[in-house]
Amino acid sequence: DAPQRQDLIVARGRLSFVILNLYPYNNGHLMVAPMRHVATLAASTEDERAELMWFTRHAEMALTEAYQPQGINVGINLGRPAGAGVVDHLHIHLVPRWNGDTSFMSIVGNTRVLPEDLAQTAARLRPIFERLSKDA
Repeated sequence: DAPQRQDLIVARGRLSFVILNLYPYNNGHLMVAPMRHVATLAASTEDERAELMWFTRHAEMALTEAYQPQGINVGINLGRPAGAGVVDHLHIHLVPRWNGDTSFMSIVGNTRVLPEDLAQTAARLRPIFERLSKDA
């Protein structure tokens, strides 16, 4: 049974939210997205961009605390040729990375190996985001 969208959301703001990627590249793979369906940064408002970056910062902090990655990929895919899976909804990916975590299984076995299921990831990250929001 696939998780419901609300089960994947780990933080909500006034204009945006943080959600787990349903098909993560690594444990903790997050996306920060505006509530409003908007396809590009150019089409977003200044307030939306500010909250997106605020949550992106908190996502970096939460992932660092929860998973101690050695790096984090942060990126935005604009348009299908750029890799956007949901073309009409802007979102920022944050993918924790560790030395040696190549995409070997994805490339060779056409599968992904994740030792933590999404419910565990959500349970690990939600309290961190709640604390960060209170500290802000």
